[in-house]
Amino acid sequence: MILPKQRSRFVDKLRSRLNHGKAWLAQSLAGIRGKPWDEDTLDDLETRLLTADVGVDATEWLLSRLRALRLEQPQLDAAQSLELAMLELLEPLEQALEIPEQPRPFVILTVGVNGTGKTTTIGKLASRWSAAGLSVVLAAGDTFRAAAVEQLGEWARRTNASLISQQSGADPAAVIFDAVNAARSRGADVVIADTAGRLHTAGGLMDELRKIKRVLSRIDPATPHETLLVLDASQGQNALTQALEFDRALKISGLVITKLDGTAKGGILLAVARQLRTPVRFVGVGEQVEDLIPFKAREFVAALIQDPAT
Repeated sequence: MILPKQRSRFVDKLRSRLNHGKAWLAQSLAGIRGKPWDEDTLDDLETRLLTADVGVDATEWLLSRLRALRLEQPQLDAAQSLELAMLELLEPLEQALEIPEQPRPFVILTVGVNGTGKTTTIGKLASRWSAAGLSVVLAAGDTFRAAAVEQLGEWARRTNASLISQQSGADPAAVIFDAVNAARSRGADVVIADTAGRLHTAGGLMDELRKIKRVLSRIDPATPHETLLVLDASQGQNALTQALEFDRALKISGLVITKLDGTAKGGILLAVARQLRTPVRFVGVGEQVEDLIPFKAREFVAALIQDPAT
C-alpha cells in the first residue's frame, strides 16, 4: 500500500515526466476535462488517443467502453469516465515482481532489443534487491557486445552483486547456466541474466533465447522463474510489435516499460494492456535507480488525467 505522501511524490514525478509536448498523452487528455459527453468529444478523444501511441485496438475498446459508461453512469464527466475505462484496462497488469522465499536462486531472464535500457534496468533491479538484503548474481549473457559485459560489471560493483561472465563470443546459454549453478552453490537469492538484444526480427536471436530457456530447464523445469521483457516506450507501436514477437517466442511473464521520461507519449501501456495483457512490473521515468518504479495503474492514470492541482 502506498502512503498518501508517497503517492503524491509518485504522481507528481510521473506527471512531470509524462507531461511534455503536444503529442504526449497527458497533455492530450488534459483537454477533455470538463467537456460534456457527446460524439464530438468522442471524436476528439479518438484523435488524441491515436496520436499518443494507444493504437487502434485499444482506442476502439476505450471508446466502446466510454459509450457504455455514458449510459451506465451518466453523472460522470468525460475525464471521470475515461479514468474508469483506463483503470479497467490497466489494473489487471498491476502485478508486482516480488522475490519469493523459494526457490533459491530465483532466476530472471531479461530480454529485449538493443537500446531499450535492458542492461541499465538489470542494474537498477540489482540495486533494489541488494538494498533489500538479497544476494544477487548478474549473468553476462550478452556475449555479442563487449560493452554490455563491461556495463554489467560496473553495475555489479555499484550494487555489491556478483558477476559471472566469459570471453566475448561465448555461448550465452552456457554463461547463464554456469551463473545459475554458481548462485546455487553460493546460496544466492537472485540471478538476473542479461541477453543479446539484436532486432527482434532476427531469427537467430530468438533461437538463441529459446536455447537459453531449454538449457536452464535442465537445472529445474521451472527455470527461468521470470522472463522479463524490457520495452522502450518512445518506440511507440514498434514496442508493441516487439512485445508480441518476444511473447510468441518465449512466453513473457513480465514487462518493464522504460524511457517514459523521454520522447514517449505514454499510450503504449494501454496498447500492450489490450493486446498482450502481460503484467507490467516496473516503469522507468528517469536515469536514477529510484526512477525505476513498480507499476501502479491508479497512480499512472491519475498522472495522465487528473488536474495537476488535485
